Amino acid sequence: MAPPRLYLDWNATAPLHPAARAAIMRAIDIFGNPNSVHGEGRAARAAIEGARRKVAALAGTDAGNVVFTSGATEAANLVLTSDFRMGRTPLRLGHLYFSAIEHPAVREGGRFAREKMTEIPVTEAGIVDLDALGRLLEAHDKATGLPMVAIMLVNNETGIVQPVEAAAKIVHAHGGLFVVDAVQAAARIALDIEKIGADFIIVSSHKIGGPKGAGALIARGEALMPRPLIQGGGQERGHRSGTQNSLALIGFGAAAEAAVDELEARNAAIGALRERLEAGMRQAAADVMIHGEGGERVANTIFFTLPGLKAETGQIAFDLEGVALSAGSACSSGRLGESHVLTAMGRDAKLGALRISLGFSTTEEDIDRAIAAFAKIANRRRSAGEAACPVSKLAETQISACQSG
Repeated sequence: MAPPRLYLDWNATAPLHPAARAAIMRAIDIFGNPNSVHGEGRAARAAIEGARRKVAALAGTDAGNVVFTSGATEAANLVLTSDFRMGRTPLRLGHLYFSAIEHPAVREGGRFAREKMTEIPVTEAGIVDLDALGRLLEAHDKATGLPMVAIMLVNNETGIVQPVEAAAKIVHAHGGLFVVDAVQAAARIALDIEKIGADFIIVSSHKIGGPKGAGALIARGEALMPRPLIQGGGQERGHRSGTQNSLALIGFGAAAEAAVDELEARNAAIGALRERLEAGMRQAAADVMIHGEGGERVANTIFFTLPGLKAETGQIAFDLEGVALSAGSACSSGRLGESHVLTAMGRDAKLGALRISLGFSTTEEDIDRAIAAFAKIANRRRSAGEAACPVSKLAETQISACQSG
């Protein structure tokens, strides 16, 4: 009997945390519309507000600062706009500056026009260039409106932690608004929106062990908010209309609570597993390149290149060994292509890179299996074999074609 499949793609999505599963099952019969005034509706609203408090605690803030959305992409599209209000006073944002390593949800710019978007370069180490940020903001034309800057806290491919606290000081010194994508940081490092210095942070349920279909835009205060993206019945205090997905939000809240409670112990265990895995990979292939290894990374992520192995072929090879990993972001409709993160770091993206990401249920036995699969694949690298198996998507016929090569 074949061993069970090994899941090492937690940055793409996390399996449902037991606490989230239990919370959803307890709430399965809370069917009322949370915006209704009768008892059934009040029960649903109470459950959602309990989840809101737990998600707020994940970011070290108050529940009133949390706007629930359908996910991080919607949250990004909500906040990335030139149209804000400070209370009842309109506030105009003239230009969006975003780092070269941002997730596609931010790189697309939300509601900003393309000509009002500028990319901030990063260093060869994969860290946003703060000097370049300062120069861009110095040159910003304030007559067009205030600048908005978006920088992720943790890169989804490399796991590198970005200097957002220092960036926040630069942004605010120039009168700008600062948005931080904390999707890959939540549940992996402690979040405190005040300490970070962000005006808004974005988090996602399914990245931390909650269900898909839920996310949040978290503000530093209640006064400054973007024009709503979704209009309608005025739910979420008018910031995001539409009947809330009660079960998803309840699961999100439970996962957020577990992330806070388990953070220290979880990180220590996962960090030890990553060290074990990286040591095994180097022993199996001395030429393996681990991107970002010299800088500060979250404990769970390894982004690596195995010379002679294309990313798409490597992903299929690991899949055939029963190991699920990815070739960078999994949020681009399944497309495989060159990593914009490697390109931004000045590296040849044609080399290809694969991402291993660990999570709360990863074990030492899993790591040993991953090392064995890596060693097997590394030992059979053949450039001719690579050329014989070009792939553009993970389809059954392509996997079968490459299996014989």
